[in-house]
Amino acid sequence: MERIIIKVVDNAIDAHILSSRLESEGIECFIYDEHIVTQNPLLNQAVGGIKVKVYEKDAERSKAILKEISETPYLDDEDKVILCPNCSSKNIASGFRSMKGIMGIVSMFIAFMLTVFPIYTNYVYRCNDCDEEFKLKAKKS
Repeated sequence: MERIIIKVVDNAIDAHILSSRLESEGIECFIYDEHIVTQNPLLNQAVGGIKVKVYEKDAERSKAILKEISETPYLDDEDKVILCPNCSSKNIASGFRSMKGIMGIVSMFIAFMLTVFPIYTNYVYRCNDCDEEFKLKAKKS
């Protein structure tokens, strides 16, 4: 039976979370190129990322689960849907690596000069509709 790629991710954690979700639904999963990307993240582009594969017979069910996951909105600590502060969209990406700001510019310059992976990244939410990057404001107690 042939295995097909249903999702390509850039880190092993996302691959294993997806694999666990699919296996909880009775779909057997296989993770390819996890070790090479984990050992050297710069090779991520060269090998095409970490691939999550399933048997061809489970592809439709897997894609339906992926669609369900992607359409589920992110919630904050109070179980309220996170909305974009610019356009109020629910179409948000979590864990987006932002290099905006002076620290991002300095980090990119140093990484370029030393030919290393950037040492500074700021993880933010990003609106997929208007490209706004934002962090959730901490609630004061």
